[in-house]
Amino acid sequence: MSNLASPLEPAVLITIIGETVLKDRVVHLLKSHNVSGYTISQVQGEGGHGRRLSDLAGYNTNIEIKIIVSLEVSDAIFSALKEEQGKHALIAFRHNVEAFY
Repeated sequence: MSNLASPLEPAVLITIIGETVLKDRVVHLLKSHNVSGYTISQVQGEGGHGRRLSDLAGYNTNIEIKIIVSLEVSDAIFSALKEEQGKHALIAFRHNVEAFY
């Protein structure tokens, strides 16, 4: 997949799935770490905090936020997200990727 002329560089894709009420806090967190962009989607599912139906906007709903950042920034974001764990339904995971951004 690698090519000497390729504009790709190593990066980390973070996926955050949590209650919709966390949206503004997470966006503020990302901006405080100079994240240049993110994608937010409404999602539904079931997990340790019960079923999230996504039936009423903002009530019992989840969002998924995806961002691409450096490893160092991903460490800082994960550290900050840990503070929300236990207060809200929240899961975050990351993958090493190659990206241009």
